[in-house]
Amino acid sequence: MTTMQLDPATLARYDKPGPRYTSYPTAIEFNDSFTATDYANRLRKLGPEQCISLYMHLPFCQERCDFCGCYVVATRKREIGARYLEYLEEEMKLVRSHLPARPSVIQYHWGGGTPTYFEPDQLRQLNETVRKYFAILPDAERAIEIDPRVTTHEHIDLLAELGFNRLSLGVQDFDPEVQKAIGRHQTEEQTRSLYEYCREKGFKSINIDLVYGLPAQTPESFSRTLASVLMLRPNRLALYSYAHVPWVRGNQKKIDTELLPSRDDKLEIFSRASRAFSTSGYQQIGMDHFALPDDELSRALDAGNLHRNFMGYTVHRTPNMIGLGLSAIGEVYGAYAQNVKKISQYYQALDAGELPIDKGYALSRDDRIRRHVITALMCNGHPIRQSRPHL
Repeated sequence: MTTMQLDPATLARYDKPGPRYTSYPTAIEFNDSFTATDYANRLRKLGPEQCISLYMHLPFCQERCDFCGCYVVATRKREIGARYLEYLEEEMKLVRSHLPARPSVIQYHWGGGTPTYFEPDQLRQLNETVRKYFAILPDAERAIEIDPRVTTHEHIDLLAELGFNRLSLGVQDFDPEVQKAIGRHQTEEQTRSLYEYCREKGFKSINIDLVYGLPAQTPESFSRTLASVLMLRPNRLALYSYAHVPWVRGNQKKIDTELLPSRDDKLEIFSRASRAFSTSGYQQIGMDHFALPDDELSRALDAGNLHRNFMGYTVHRTPNMIGLGLSAIGEVYGAYAQNVKKISQYYQALDAGELPIDKGYALSRDDRIRRHVITALMCNGHPIRQSRPHL
């Protein structure tokens, strides 16, 4: 898949904020006419023969970065996180009560926030809790997002013991001026040291997240970050575009807009990164991911059977996904369901014995056709290369 070349008029036309393209229709189309009852009715249809994906949102961070666009709870009060874990089990218990059987999980993902915000013992207990209600298959993809600033060797030891097989390290940008502009401090040495320890512990699939379009970022400065990252030789690289939406994410009001790169510079940053990855042997996967040729994503792309869900690109075609935790999104039997985004509302719903659904969307047949074409284009570059699902 090659980098798209844009003429100035097209670039100007589409240089505007938009929703994250993790689904069709996108999350801004979700509405409250889809209720917890609608979601529960769909959960009851899941049979034991159907493998699912399971996403767990652990929204806590010690502090919130100024550029962050995720739903997070920034606090150093550990008791708040401990209480959240208790309620997370209540949600699991409630979801399980609507399922006809204990579901088999082929794709298992902890995201955040910062999952390694929690102590290793807490994560061990969380994993045991999950296994009470869900059957994690032996060959399941088990992925977790980790922050090199707070992740210890004890965390990595535990994750290896629990069978996690895919790690995603948040880097964004190593440049000190960029980090200062986004309220984040993370040294190259922190990342390199943790990365090397992960390799020593036998992790064979490591992804590194980068963000382009950040304040104070230039094509030249980001090229230096790329050189450092490529020396590590991660299996995958994610290159996300920074969307400046302070009217949605209040923390972004701290960003000095004078420091944001121009649209031409932003495109140049992405283009240089894409060329650097290609020169280093990485293959572009869809819109924003890159992988080494022997990675399963590259092999799936070559075979024309790459897929995508709310957790990103995947080789697993699991049409049903259960999302747990604050703001988590699930997809069950042709409908999306998103949990509430305020922690007080999350607790209130569970205290009342209700699924904490805020809104959702039931896809029509027309929606499913459009989603199939768009997803196939995003994954394999051509809609007829991907087998058509039941519509």
